[in-house]
Amino acid sequence: MPDASQIVVPPSFVALFVLPGRSRPTAARTEIVERYELCEDMATMLVEPARTRLWELGTTEADVLARMHRGLQGGTAGLSGAEAGWVLRRLAELLGWPDPTLATGDPAR
Repeated sequence: MPDASQIVVPPSFVALFVLPGRSRPTAARTEIVERYELCEDMATMLVEPARTRLWELGTTEADVLARMHRGLQGGTAGLSGAEAGWVLRRLAELLGWPDPTLATGDPAR
């Protein structure tokens, strides 16, 4: 049965499912697409709350992203640690803020 999905999953997300030293993902394409849609939706949903926190708290972009990351890793979001890191980087990209992994040296994908 051909895959009818029109969704293009970026390589940065697929990489979350590839073990070091391997070239094939550990999950089926359908699962990767489902997880990608969840993570992309989460990043998009967090754009306005992140802007609001920046304004309300009068803090730095990096601090807002760190707070968001703690929330994503809490388990209630239903994301793995790697997915939470990807959502955080995607959120920064959507906001036009610096990549948080460059500032912190966070090894999370």
